[in-house]
Amino acid sequence: MKVKQHTIRKQVTVSGVGLHTGVTATMTFLPAPPNHGYKFRRMDLEGLPIVDADVDNVVDVSRGTTLEQGGARVYTVEHVLAALVGLEIDNILIELDGPEPPIMDGSSIQFIQVLEEAGFEEQNALRRFFEVPESIHYRDTEREVEMAALPLDDYRVTVMVDYNSPVLGSQHASLTDISRFKNEIASCRTFCFLHELEMLYNQNLIKGGDLNNAIVVVDRVVEEKELEHLAKMFNKPKVEVRKEGILNNVDLRYKNEPARHKLLDVVGDLALVGRPLKAQILAARPGHAANVAFAKKLKRAMEKIGPSHIPHYDPKLPPVLDINQISNILPHRYPFQLLDKIIYLDDTVVAGVKNVTINEPFFVGHFPNNPVMPGVLQVEAMAQTGGILVLSSVDDPENYWTYFLGIENCKFRKMVLPGDTIVFKCELLYPIRRGIAKMKGEAYVGNTLVCEAVMTASIVRKDA
Repeated sequence: MKVKQHTIRKQVTVSGVGLHTGVTATMTFLPAPPNHGYKFRRMDLEGLPIVDADVDNVVDVSRGTTLEQGGARVYTVEHVLAALVGLEIDNILIELDGPEPPIMDGSSIQFIQVLEEAGFEEQNALRRFFEVPESIHYRDTEREVEMAALPLDDYRVTVMVDYNSPVLGSQHASLTDISRFKNEIASCRTFCFLHELEMLYNQNLIKGGDLNNAIVVVDRVVEEKELEHLAKMFNKPKVEVRKEGILNNVDLRYKNEPARHKLLDVVGDLALVGRPLKAQILAARPGHAANVAFAKKLKRAMEKIGPSHIPHYDPKLPPVLDINQISNILPHRYPFQLLDKIIYLDDTVVAGVKNVTINEPFFVGHFPNNPVMPGVLQVEAMAQTGGILVLSSVDDPENYWTYFLGIENCKFRKMVLPGDTIVFKCELLYPIRRGIAKMKGEAYVGNTLVCEAVMTASIVRKDA
């Protein structure tokens, strides 16, 4: 799995009809900054409202997953989201000039193809995985659905289905590595049974349904009169079917294509948790209602781990900038180089790490019998973190100095002791103007705020 966050290099566009609304729409994928996540923007509505791809925004699961935020809806999002997860894209803005993404061929493969045309860009931020800490289970006894997430340092999905159908029978599908999604899962199309068609049609759904974008499973003998009715429904001159099989005799891409598509839906719906997952997902007889209910359960478990505004530090992951790269940007050296690594960096926010050990030179004279990291050095380490942020705004940071101009509202909340790991977060309060930067700095040990301050600094060329 990719370690750093990714977006796309350039915008790309697809067009087509929506499966359930029948409305033709153009969908444009645009690059987005780190920690942006997945967002839809309705270009056809006043104010261009944004709809976050968040499980708490799900308002309907009738044969697809529908999101709503601020009165704006986006229907049938699961195939698009599955493509993004399958390509390990973390940040993207999706502009849509209609209520529903195009259904394309009923799978995710055409979204995959157009996103690959855009190319991918690695970003200066580590992916913040939700690593499932313990088994999480969901069960719907009425529908005989069971889902589970088990701890695993990877992302794997297994789906088992049983349709009590002589055509499909019992099926299962597995995804053992997310990099195999494109070749093994993405091209598997949505499907329904013949007996469901009339119901869906009467419910004002599948307005954009076509035999080119959905598989219709026929598990009973069909009279000629019914075939004529189906032809009218799909606006076709004629439809055919074997005694038992697939309407219009469409060939399946895999023997277990329905199970693989159910797996695709699970991947897309679980994207609504909001962070990439590390878990073994097991699903028996899943559907959108169960997927969404399970995603909500996963999100509630994720929220218990810690506030989302605190930078997440995983020592197992490589840094955005290591100590050598920091040394190439900052002029500080031992014993005043107080920053060990940068774990996040974008245009307005930076996060860095300082490991506090008993071997720090200041412990020799600062409370030697009661070692406490001096508050002034906590602020200095926080300022060095901010220095990385402001110097990243110029092309040649090695030719600049950063100087303190002011410190405001500085507070020390808790002592920092040997053995602590401090995570610093600095965020620009205003855009940098005339070489002046003002930022809010915070320092955390675990989820505890230990120090905070508002800092102002100037950026000066060395040859000025």
